[in-house]
Order: sequence, then structure tokens, then C-alpha cells
Amino acid sequence: MGAVAVIETEGLTKFYGAERGIEDVTVSVEAGEVFAFLGPNGAGKTTTIRTLLDLLHPSGGSARLFGLDSRRESVAIRARLGNLPGDFGYGKRNSGREALALLARLRGVDDLGRAEELAHRFHADLDRPLGQLSRGNRQKVGLILAMFHSPELLILDEPTSGLDPLMQEEFLALVREERERGCAVFLSSHELDEVERVCDRVGIIREGRLIAVERVADLLAKTAERRRVEVEFAEPADLEALRAMPGVVRAEYARPTLEEVFLTYYRGEEPAGGGEGER
Repeated sequence: MGAVAVIETEGLTKFYGAERGIEDVTVSVEAGEVFAFLGPNGAGKTTTIRTLLDLLHPSGGSARLFGLDSRRESVAIRARLGNLPGDFGYGKRNSGREALALLARLRGVDDLGRAEELAHRFHADLDRPLGQLSRGNRQKVGLILAMFHSPELLILDEPTSGLDPLMQEEFLALVREERERGCAVFLSSHELDEVERVCDRVGIIREGRLIAVERVADLLAKTAERRRVEVEFAEPADLEALRAMPGVVRAEYARPTLEEVFLTYYRGEEPAGGGEGER
């Protein structure tokens, strides 16, 4: 038998009364894999995460983390993961250090050396009340609280929201390090550039349904036949002149970006190659 998937869902469904949350989401994430969940606001990303964490009870289907049932064994599951919610907050009057001390006691962690290391890397202020921090500085504290205990699984909802470009780079470097030590990372994101740079696979969710699960490299390769051609003329040219190519200074091919590939799914198009690549 192979290793147990860190996350495995089967037909996971959540309705809010008659309103759709997510429907029939089936996906798996392995140890040492960075998996991105992509979709616009309201597509179902946060609902999926909250259902995985047993903050919401599914209407149907199942979710298992580390081979454990997400509902019946949620306490054992939470001891092994780190979570950054999209609406992170531990009270405006509490400092990051106070929140850290509370979580460390709950997790039985005595050595906070890694937390101090992360605070140094992110230039995070753990001593000011969270209510006095900017959105980006609160986000840094949230990342530290999710990672300080070196969990086996990280579940991160829009982790770079509010971070400046330098801190985004530091976050991506940290994700690569987490993958190297065998941690599984499940993150939702709108930042397609960072997904392309750090993620192994991507799931695209639309209107609560998972419409594609692909390796990032395979997803981009499917559009190899679609080329964007940029042509620069020394002077204005009409269509016939374009066909005859007079006066062209430069013409070059460009690989489609992940954002362009992503948009083909939301326009109802199928990238060249077709089919899903979930293993």
C-alpha cells in the first residue's frame, strides 16, 4: 500500500440551506506537496477549508486528513496542522506574543525558538496589540502562529494578503523549505504568479465545483499550441501589410501565463490537450 494522503476528500459537499457552498469536491494532497486552490471570491475556497477543519459540517461526502475523519477525529487532526484563516484575528487587545503563548500551551510546545526565527524573517512585531497593526503586519503574525510548531500540514487561506513584495518573497521561500521537510501545504490564492512559482498542483473551483486539478507544469503545457504573437511596426500598418510583414521591427512568441490559462476555464473553454490531471 502507498502512503496515506495528507488530505483526501470524496464528493465533499456543503449547502447553506438551499444555497450552494461546494458540491462534489474530490481531491487529494500528498506529503511534501504544495497544492493551490484557485477561484474568485464566492467560488467555494474558504468553504472547503472550513469544512476540512470541521468548522463547518459537510452536507455530504467525506474528508480525511492524515487518514482520520475530519469530523470524528478533528482534535487529533488539529494537533498536527497549522492554519491561517482568511479572517485571522485573536482579539484587538492581544499581542502576537500572547496569542503565541496560548497556542504553545495548547500544543504542548515549550521551545519557541522557531517562532522567534520566523518573527525575525518576517520583521514581525509580536509585542504590539494586534488591533494596532496594519493588515500586512497582522498577516505576518498569523503566519508565525500557523508555522511555529513545524506542523505536518499547513492550510493557508490567502496567505500573502496584505504582505509587501519583499515579504511575499520571504513567504514563498519558506513554503519551499516546508515542502523540502515533507510538510503538505494547501493554500487558496488569487496571486497566480506565486502559484506558478511555488505550487506543484492546482485545483480550479468555479461555482462550488472543482472543474480541473492539474500539475502547474502540465496546465501550462496544454496551451503550448496557443501562442501570443507581439508584432511591432516602424509605422502604422493595415491588415494586408501585416500579412505581408513589411516594416516589422520585432516578432516574438510568448508562453501563456498561468493567469491566461486560468481564465480559459472561467470562460468555459478547454485548454489544448483536454481532460483533468488529478492523480
